[in-house]
Amino acid sequence: MKIKWALLTILFTIATVLTGCDNPLMVLDPKGPVAATQADVIMISIWTMAFVVLVVIVLYIFMILKYRASKQRDDYEPPHIEGSKVLETIWVAIPIIIVAFLSVVTVKTTNEVEATPKGYEQEPLVIYASSSNWKWHFSYPEEDIETVNYLFLPTNRPIEFKLYSYGPIASFWIPQLGGQKYAMSDMVNTLHLAVDVPGEYMGRNSNFSGSGFAQQTFNVKAMPEKEYDKWVDEIKATAEPITEDKFNKLLEPGHVGQSTYTGTHLEFSPAPEGEHAGHDHGSSDTEENDSKDSHEEHSEHSNMNH
Repeated sequence: MKIKWALLTILFTIATVLTGCDNPLMVLDPKGPVAATQADVIMISIWTMAFVVLVVIVLYIFMILKYRASKQRDDYEPPHIEGSKVLETIWVAIPIIIVAFLSVVTVKTTNEVEATPKGYEQEPLVIYASSSNWKWHFSYPEEDIETVNYLFLPTNRPIEFKLYSYGPIASFWIPQLGGQKYAMSDMVNTLHLAVDVPGEYMGRNSNFSGSGFAQQTFNVKAMPEKEYDKWVDEIKATAEPITEDKFNKLLEPGHVGQSTYTGTHLEFSPAPEGEHAGHDHGSSDTEENDSKDSHEEHSEHSNMNH
């Protein structure tokens, strides 16, 4: 009787919780091919775990009902039972099979989402997404414009984000378009995404990076290619140019609203890739020459001593 009421309570609780879920989780409401692939993996994992839990609960109920304590005489001795090699093999093999299955699915889909989505073979739109405390800077080299704390994207075209940071490590994440990836100060990470459905989406920093990280969010608007081109033309006609002084002011810790500029900060503050990569990114030519001269003087001094 107690087991019956416990099961009824669990079912009632689940039903009550699910009735309040009018809006699906963003990660399970994909609007692009990468997010759809990741949502499929999440659901495969959920159903696999649900099957395992269900089997365990059924076996648990069966065992406690079949082998529950009963009234026996005082001198009763249970029969001696040997272990079963078949059963031991089964309960060792099943977890191995489950882990192997999930591993294959995870590796396969990881390789898929790290490449340009299938069906999007055209030239990708490259956007440099850099973070600072606590804001996002988006540079469009192809269009020669820059935005702060908001993104406009064309639909049905591959997007190639180049991620890096001007501060602590941040995590670039648009839940309905794909998984997160880190933005770091001394290297550039590449994230491939695409948008199938026009609309507005939420993006954020999902990695703790200081007291203001919770408000380090940005808006994403996806639109057809023609509307996107019209937006670019409007920005070029109305926005002010980004300057080094303006950009340095934006890098100061704090929160700012949305803003738009012509040109990009990549002209005077390039991303840490190629010759600008590594921990020495940002050092001036003078500092490099001074370091070189100092090294040569040290070498000459050492040779004279020898």
